[in-house]
Amino acid sequence: MYTIERSEELALRARTSLYSMGYNNIYIIEGDGTRGLPEYAPYDRIIVTAAAPRVPEPLVEQLAGSGKLVIPVGSRLVQDLKLVEKARNGRLYRSSLGGCRFVPLIGEEGFKK
Repeated sequence: MYTIERSEELALRARTSLYSMGYNNIYIIEGDGTRGLPEYAPYDRIIVTAAAPRVPEPLVEQLAGSGKLVIPVGSRLVQDLKLVEKARNGRLYRSSLGGCRFVPLIGEEGFKK
């Protein structure tokens, strides 16, 4: 499992906590989560835990056939939790899972600081 954290301090804290609990199969990468991790793609599942103004295209591109992406999309104040499913033929299906409120996703494909 890969997770991306843009803050060096939070990445270090997460890495320390997870490893101290015995998790050695979670890789914490420092970087821009809006760009995903193309070097390890394709992914069966992508879960984004910060709100984006739109679904980042790089994340959709990194989904495997029959892959799923869950992401809160909307403004900085209120979002809609979206499910994006990629069929084996590459077609995308989008559905709403309901309203939510997350911190903003900062990065190239997200909100600006």
